Amino acid sequence: MHFEVAIIGSGLAGLTVALHLADHKRVGLITKKTLPDGASSWAQGGIAAVLALDDTLEAHIQDTLAAGGGLCDEAVTRYVVEQGRAAVTWLIEKGVPFTRDAGSETGYHLTREGGHSKRRVIHAADATGRAVQTTLEAQARAHPNITLLEQRIAIDLITSAKLGLPGQRCHGVYVLDTESGHVQTISAANTVLATGGAGKVYLYTTNPDTATGDGIAMGWRAGCRVANMEFVQFHPTCLYHPHAKSFLISEAMRGEGGILCTADGKRFMPAYDERAELAPRDVVARAIDDEMKRRGLDCVYLDISYKPADFVKEHFPTIHARCLEFGIDITRQPIPVVPAAHYTCGGVMADKNARTDLANLYAVGETAQTGLHGANRLASNSLLECLVFGKAAAEDILRQTDEAPPDLPPWDESRVTDADEEVVIAHNWDELRRFMWDYVGIVRTDKRLARAQHRIQLLNQEIHDYYSNFRVSSDLLELRNLVQSAELIVRSALLRKESRGLHYSRDHPESAPIASNSVLQRGIDYLLRV
Repeated sequence: MHFEVAIIGSGLAGLTVALHLADHKRVGLITKKTLPDGASSWAQGGIAAVLALDDTLEAHIQDTLAAGGGLCDEAVTRYVVEQGRAAVTWLIEKGVPFTRDAGSETGYHLTREGGHSKRRVIHAADATGRAVQTTLEAQARAHPNITLLEQRIAIDLITSAKLGLPGQRCHGVYVLDTESGHVQTISAANTVLATGGAGKVYLYTTNPDTATGDGIAMGWRAGCRVANMEFVQFHPTCLYHPHAKSFLISEAMRGEGGILCTADGKRFMPAYDERAELAPRDVVARAIDDEMKRRGLDCVYLDISYKPADFVKEHFPTIHARCLEFGIDITRQPIPVVPAAHYTCGGVMADKNARTDLANLYAVGETAQTGLHGANRLASNSLLECLVFGKAAAEDILRQTDEAPPDLPPWDESRVTDADEEVVIAHNWDELRRFMWDYVGIVRTDKRLARAQHRIQLLNQEIHDYYSNFRVSSDLLELRNLVQSAELIVRSALLRKESRGLHYSRDHPESAPIASNSVLQRGIDYLLRV
């Protein structure tokens, strides 16, 4: 197959690129399950943008810089924030049903989340991601220039180096059709990585099963630099229940007055930070982790039951309904919560046009490291980043003159056989996620990181041998990408001899006087001063 643009990933970033291009280009939208299965659909909070009269662009910029721990690129931050109103307006024009508020000068209800100095998060109740995703998905399915390639998982990018051609370019991607088992060759004048983050590298995560670091790993293998992979944001409040998988309790609940406490009702956040429950996520997550470890607790509690029941149901209908399924009435009792891996702040390095180190290869959304998030993402800036850089990538692609693609060779399966024991994949997956949680979690030490690195080296060899000898499967490809992502996280963490933002080391508890990004490149890992 050939497309003018191949987009790998169908969340908000990928759909934004596709819809901005579709009137002008033939687009192939590749997703390994179905369109709604990515992390965008799970986003509860909303989209941060300066919409209210009492808010300013400068305030949003400063809030983002403060959360980012000195590592945000100020020019990029300013660019994204300035595009916020236009991005939200585009969604409204597309028909996204944001929550209305007749008493507001904007006509929409704006909430406040941790780290924000103003109410600036526009939302669709507590299921913003689903509302946005559903609206844009319907338009992508209806557009004649967008070909949807569902149930296809990308294997690797096709680069000049692989083809023995001069230059550093991307020419397309090999994908596995998971229904037929056949590998397909897709050539493209431009390719976009929009595969999301790598939350499934950890045992506990708010991410869907699709978040296996595919785009980050493929970009790295193709020769792209990656940066700041040690900054993994742990959402402070994931529902703690044996039958609840990956269900987060929105940041907005604390923004609307939710209080964190222990089982005896004792509030603890004021002892950790003057902003209490409205402190940035890294502060709140470490506080919960500390309380749990010091007291030997399985969880802590988030309590909003003191608010009127109608208020709680109106603002948090999805959370209310989901908790009721597990016998928890949030209008009358507190919610048991634990931290969980939530967002990958690092990724494939991309500029303001979403370009990577390879010509014709773009990275958008959680897959990319643009300089916006720095050492810690400010709440609800992620969907904004998807919108702004999705549009920027599309505009840059439209400015390019497409070159005739080279002939691409088919996938070679002549030297492999069917796998004999797939239990190896399940065992390695489980081992990886457990030691990453234990050794590379919220609080780290040099010894723990070294242990994780040693185990990753062993897993890498096993997976390389397996990959070399057997036909690929979706489980094998995801495991291969997860182990690669884990290696990048650990290497980045070992490089940073300080504590900053989401990276907290007991061996290096202070922040270095000079803020630097951790950059991994073929043959060299280095710190790059901001």
